[in-house]
Amino acid sequence: MKVLAFEDTVDIEALLISGGVDTSQIEIKQFWDSNNFLNRISEFKPDVLMLDHFMPPTKGLEVLRTLLKSEIVRPKVIVAMSSASMANKAMLKEGANYGIVKFKISELEIWN
Repeated sequence: MKVLAFEDTVDIEALLISGGVDTSQIEIKQFWDSNNFLNRISEFKPDVLMLDHFMPPTKGLEVLRTLLKSEIVRPKVIVAMSSASMANKAMLKEGANYGIVKFKISELEIWN
């Protein structure tokens, strides 16, 4: 499984490992900013795309909207992982599969 995360403050792989997720079969790439996000998504071709809302310079919601309007193949799973529940709800409304507080991402069923 290929996971691409746009998260500017928390190490996603460390969160998964500390939450008990076996990452040995997961290729995780994290960007600490959302510069060139469409190119990054297109090049990596993730199965799972994880988006923080408060991400410079482009917020997760706008990344999601732009991605879904583009010709890039949509990742199988898109996770909104903001610490703000309203931001997660907005991304769910726009097409994210999951909305979860980022510190609970290890609890998602997708890792099983």
